[in-house]
Amino acid sequence: MTTDAPGTLPTPADEARLWALIDASWAGLGAEALALRQALVEREPAGDDGDDDDGPSYAIDAWLDAFLDHLGQLTVELTGQELTDLDRVVERKLHDIDREDIHEVTDGSDDGFLYARGFIVALGRSYYEAVRADPAMALLDADCEGMCYFFAHLHNDRFGSWPETGSGISRESFGNPAGWSA
Repeated sequence: MTTDAPGTLPTPADEARLWALIDASWAGLGAEALALRQALVEREPAGDDGDDDDGPSYAIDAWLDAFLDHLGQLTVELTGQELTDLDRVVERKLHDIDREDIHEVTDGSDDGFLYARGFIVALGRSYYEAVRADPAMALLDADCEGMCYFFAHLHNDRFGSWPETGSGISRESFGNPAGWSA
């Protein structure tokens, strides 16, 4: 459900780089984190572990801060333009899954739904594509706020300015008109 909004689009190379960095960050955390992440991709839609405090949806939460820390380490040498390019990809990915059918599964306020979409992106391409294809793969109350503006914050911290993606879209919740019924 991608909208063709005017503005700068992410390149396929930038998109591939984002997914590769996310995969590398998870891989750097070891076998347990990778297994939990994979379990979320392979589980039955509409969550077979939704009420299970020991299920993968809850267990992965313990790894999110380490994932973001490691992602920051992997990107320490990137230029301002490279961070802007990655932020543009994240912005587009968040925008594209800003959809009513996904919100029905994840629930959440404006911010809560943004953070739920951040979680979806943070889990990587396989999970992201699974949720895009079948919103029932999303999780209620999952969130990764840090992923939503991760590269924008890095850009600001390292270069003293917020990146201008030039996309003309918003990653904020309910900002994708194609994703919501009128």
